[in-house]
Amino acid sequence: MDARFLGIAQLVDTPSVAVVVDVMRAFTVAAWAFAQGAEKIVLAESLDEALALKGRHPDWVALKDGPPAPGFDTVNSPGLLRSLDLGGRTVVQKTTAGTVGALAVKEASLVLCASFVVAGATARLLRQRKFAAVTFVVTGEDGHADEDLACAQYIARRATGAGTNTAEFLRRAGESRAAAELAEGVRQGVHPDDVALCLELDRFPFAMVATLEDSLMVLRRCAVPSPTAEASI
Repeated sequence: MDARFLGIAQLVDTPSVAVVVDVMRAFTVAAWAFAQGAEKIVLAESLDEALALKGRHPDWVALKDGPPAPGFDTVNSPGLLRSLDLGGRTVVQKTTAGTVGALAVKEASLVLCASFVVAGATARLLRQRKFAAVTFVVTGEDGHADEDLACAQYIARRATGAGTNTAEFLRRAGESRAAAELAEGVRQGVHPDDVALCLELDRFPFAMVATLEDSLMVLRRCAVPSPTAEASI
């Protein structure tokens, strides 16, 4: 598998297969939303679009980066989201990096959204489908966020069956700028457990696939069977 690692601004053409990585925190939050029962997640282009969707569908759950804001139900924090019952609900998510990255590759044949909590399942899906080339979109810090790059590289290595030093990839993420800003309260809308939750490797056994549905980019969970051989990786 030929793996490319690009920032959002470096996407000059539409890849066939894209894995969009946002560890802290968009796609950790998305995974938690599915774990809490969400049926689907709509990735909004803007805050205004998120509010408009919420206005048309009052039962949908809208969340955003930063502090709480009128019209939004919660914020982009796994520590806060894990206490919500989202059974059967639709979530509308707008973040500064993750959702932007997914929308940037919305025309790709396959778009996966990933973080460490779904890394193993994402790698299994890539491995099982035997893609010749995969573009990993490193969403944070203009493509330089080390937590996102570490996760992308980790998934790529697992997808090709290469040996992985799990501790080293998690160490890089834990020492990243994003982790420090979350831990030190630089960012708003944060729960004290957010960094630890973002570093829980393979917490969930599913991948997350985003597709265009009636002009909206919709994220859904995708079960990925775990073969016995995967346990030895």
